[in-house]
Amino acid sequence: MKAAVYHQAKTPLTIENVDIDDPRGREVLVRTMASGVCHSDLHFVDGLYPLPGPAVLGHEAAGIVEKIGPQVTEFKPGDHVIACLSVFCGQCERCLTGQTHLCSNRPARGADEPPRLSFNGKATGQFASVGSYAEYMLLHENGVVKMDDDMPFAQAALIGCGVTTGVGAALKTAKVEPGSTAVVFGAGGVGLSAIQGCRIAGARMIIAVDMVEHKLATARELGATHSIDASIEDPISKIHELTGGGADYAFEAIGLKKVAEQCWEAIRPGGLATIIGMIPVGEMVEIPGASFLREKKIQGSSMGSNSFKVDMPRYIELYRQGRLRLDEMITKRAPLEDINDRFRAMKDGEVARSVIMFD
Repeated sequence: MKAAVYHQAKTPLTIENVDIDDPRGREVLVRTMASGVCHSDLHFVDGLYPLPGPAVLGHEAAGIVEKIGPQVTEFKPGDHVIACLSVFCGQCERCLTGQTHLCSNRPARGADEPPRLSFNGKATGQFASVGSYAEYMLLHENGVVKMDDDMPFAQAALIGCGVTTGVGAALKTAKVEPGSTAVVFGAGGVGLSAIQGCRIAGARMIIAVDMVEHKLATARELGATHSIDASIEDPISKIHELTGGGADYAFEAIGLKKVAEQCWEAIRPGGLATIIGMIPVGEMVEIPGASFLREKKIQGSSMGSNSFKVDMPRYIELYRQGRLRLDEMITKRAPLEDINDRFRAMKDGEVARSVIMFD
């Protein structure tokens, strides 16, 4: 199959022929129809997180089941599905206490089994157990959820990561309350989703912070009541002015140490800061110790604290109702061969989300 292969950090991906095995056990072979280009992939391409090559990147995808393993009971060929990196075992303590997104024993092939992917005769990494920058994905059935056939693939792909991460951070991780005030730092795919999560939750004031005006315009279109261009004014003083002393909730959706610290500064006494973005390995977020005396709280969020087999169908229904707006988040559709240019566009702030289309 054709795939975009990562070789090493700070090097462009190359389009190669990669071999993919047949499904075994509880695995399903999915023909990729759409894959969002997520900032998480870029972190590895830029070397902010380590990843050995070769590997097939991509983890935000939707497609059609082609084959199933002999132990699969939940899916059949022809099913339309969304892939999710929160693959779970269903048996560990985290799974059994309702936190499948934090599974400690994610299913994978054993060392004595052939690899799912191989390139030039060598085992090839499958990023986040998905590897969606490829014509096919070989996935465990606990990393896939069925959707209705009339759901468009590009929009469904966004639900596979960015939307679930951002909307879930607001609805499930932070549990934003109706009538509250919220601020979201970063108006990319995850930030726009967090803004929509706050709107769906009933926040009365939602402040978007970014440094690119067209992204702020999209944020206002999708639910932000106010916007701050951090390239021309200090966001913290403006947030405190707008909210009368700090927001009830703040979300960091970029992955920068400085912005995570600003997220803390933006909340009122008793407020909650939620860090969604991937802070580079080795960097420390610094918070003044005395500020804890005001009962301010900070937490992380992993994939929107999802139970994706339940949450993703719900997000699809919100999309159908017009309450979760996904069409406006797709800035560009492109073929797999344009993947490096789509990374460039993301870094340059040109897009909310690019989607790689395979058909």
